[in-house]
Amino acid sequence: MSLLSGIARKLKEDTRNVAMTPVETARDAKYTVEGVRRGEIPPSKPLKTVGSTLGALVLVAGLMFPIYWILMAALSGSGGSIYSSGGLRLLPENPSLQPFIWVIGDLIVPGYSISLNVPLSDLAVVFNTPEITFLDASDYGVDRPSEFKQFFWNSLTVSIPTVIIAMCLIVPASYALSRREFIFRRKILFTYVLLTQVGGGLGIALLIGLYAVYVQVGLNDSKLALAVYYAATAVPFNTWLLKTYMDGIPVSYEEAAVVDGAPPWRVVTEVIVPLSAAGLATVFIFVFLTGWTEFVVAQTLLGTDNYTLPVGLFSLISEYSIPWARFSAFALTFAAPIMLVYLFAQRYIEGGLSFSGMEG
Repeated sequence: MSLLSGIARKLKEDTRNVAMTPVETARDAKYTVEGVRRGEIPPSKPLKTVGSTLGALVLVAGLMFPIYWILMAALSGSGGSIYSSGGLRLLPENPSLQPFIWVIGDLIVPGYSISLNVPLSDLAVVFNTPEITFLDASDYGVDRPSEFKQFFWNSLTVSIPTVIIAMCLIVPASYALSRREFIFRRKILFTYVLLTQVGGGLGIALLIGLYAVYVQVGLNDSKLALAVYYAATAVPFNTWLLKTYMDGIPVSYEEAAVVDGAPPWRVVTEVIVPLSAAGLATVFIFVFLTGWTEFVVAQTLLGTDNYTLPVGLFSLISEYSIPWARFSAFALTFAAPIMLVYLFAQRYIEGGLSFSGMEG
């Protein structure tokens, strides 16, 4: 619980820092202006800062331009992009949120009837909960919304088991490879490195054989079987990553815990795991994205009812046309949770990729 409370505390700090950034920026700008007026700060210093900031903004704008283009295609309603037959436009002529409403669909909590029997009698008390409507797609001219919510649920029910299965293997394997000496340890490490380099390509190359095996045992349309496959492909790289991170944690911390009488399981859960928070968060995100974004294997193994978000996005493409507005809105809605995760987990990813258990 200490690890989870620590992560929750840091997320709270990150949220507060994001909210206070405009205030802090305005305060720093005011202090700089006053310092320049009093002659305490040379004018060249803020000018250099402004120049470097503008350069960074231009670079970020260039990198974000494809996302902007997709957003404009979604808001155009008709799927037109920045450049159309009418010329170059940075903003759509008639912006519309209808494609996004089509993606999200109805957000309605239905009403329920709750019946409670009165003891020692044949009477019952019935409570009717009200229907709560957050969004009614029909009010915006959308009669047949997309199946985004079903695809979203399928992706969750694939990604979460993937994370659970993979982490149950990655954490003990990383600790054993980092702290224990045993027979064939070096050969296992070499195998992990080999699978890290060729595992993904090997999995695609063996896709036909994998599909044949899954069909033979009746698992070709099982989300749990797909999660097991994803977990297996995620284990080598993430085990090596977390093992390298644990190598940076001083052994003296474990020795101190052992001297205090802590059993091995407490050494791991109360010393190694909390100090590996950044590495664990990085591995968690990588494993989750394995199940969230993979397309080829999911399309091959799953049936229509179990399509995940990437396969659902691809299913919008017909043989002769692509509904660009809806396709773009679907893609942005699909990517939004990933962008939020990266935004709030940036400090953990940076610390987890520093290969030092004393970072983060």
